[in-house]
Amino acid sequence: MAAVSGVGILSMVGTPIGNLADASPRVVETLSSANLLLCEDTRVTSRLLAHFGVHVPLMRADENVLSERIPVVLRRIEAGERVAFVSDAGMPGVSDPGQRLVDAALDAGLRVEVIPGPSAVTCALVASGLPMDHFFFEGFLPRRAGAQQTRLAQLAAVPGALVVYESPHRVVATLSSIAEVLPGRQVALLRELTKLHEECLRGEAGQLAQRVAQRVADDGELRGECVIVIAGPTEAQLLEARQQAEAADNAPSLDDAIREGLASGESKTRLAKRLAKAYGLARGEVYDLVVRLDDEA
Repeated sequence: MAAVSGVGILSMVGTPIGNLADASPRVVETLSSANLLLCEDTRVTSRLLAHFGVHVPLMRADENVLSERIPVVLRRIEAGERVAFVSDAGMPGVSDPGQRLVDAALDAGLRVEVIPGPSAVTCALVASGLPMDHFFFEGFLPRRAGAQQTRLAQLAAVPGALVVYESPHRVVATLSSIAEVLPGRQVALLRELTKLHEECLRGEAGQLAQRVAQRVADDGELRGECVIVIAGPTEAQLLEARQQAEAADNAPSLDDAIREGLASGESKTRLAKRLAKAYGLARGEVYDLVVRLDDEA
C-alpha cells in the first residue's frame, strides 16, 4: 500500500467483466497504490485482488451504504490519500452507485481520474453486429411486466440501438416483452461476454424470444449475465412510435380514466385490472385508488 502523498485523488477503475486477462497494467498499478479501495462486494473484489497479488484495505460501498460513506471518503481524499473505486465488474459509475461519489468529489473540488477498462455496453454493441451509429443505454428495465412494457413503449421512439442489462432467469420474459412492444426489431442476446463460452444469439424479436424460450425449456436456465441489444427503428417504426407517444400524451390521466370507468358502471375489480395493464402499474395500487375515488364521488 502506498504512503499518503499529500495530493489526494479518486480513481474510478474499470475491472474485467469476465476474463481477468483484460485487466491492464495500469489497473493493477492503481489498485496496488491505493490507500483505500471501495467496492460493491468485498468477496468479489477480494478474489480479483488475490489473482493479482494486491493487498489493500477494502470498504463496502454499494448503493445501500454509499451515501453514508461519501463524507468519510472525501475527507480521506482531502487529507492526501488515493481512494480507488471498483464495481463488481466493468466500468464503475455505469449502472452502479459510483456516479454519486464522482459527483460529490467534483463538487468538493477534488481530483478524479478514470482508469479505463472493459464495459459490457460497448462489448455487446460490437459483438451484436447491429447498427450502432447512435445508441441509448437503458440498464435494467422494470421487473413488473406492465411497467416493463410501458418503458419499452417510451423507448420505441429513441432513434438508435437500445442496450439493456438482464439476469438469466428473467431474460425469456424480457425478450417476450420486447417482441410484443417492438415487433419486427432485430435483437441480439449476448451472454458470458469475454469468457470461454461467450455467445451471441440474433434474430427478429419474436423469433428470438421463441428460440430462447425453447432453449431454456430444453436445457434449463441460461447461465451468465445477459446483455440485450435492440436495433434502432426504421423510419416507419420511428414514425409509428412517435404517433403512439403523442396519443399517450393526449390520453386521460389515471384519475380521469377511473372516474370515467366508474361512471359507466364498470366493476371496481375489472376497472383496476384494465387500467393497471394500460398504465403499467400494480393492480392493487390501482384498485386502492379506484376505491378512494369511488368513496369521494
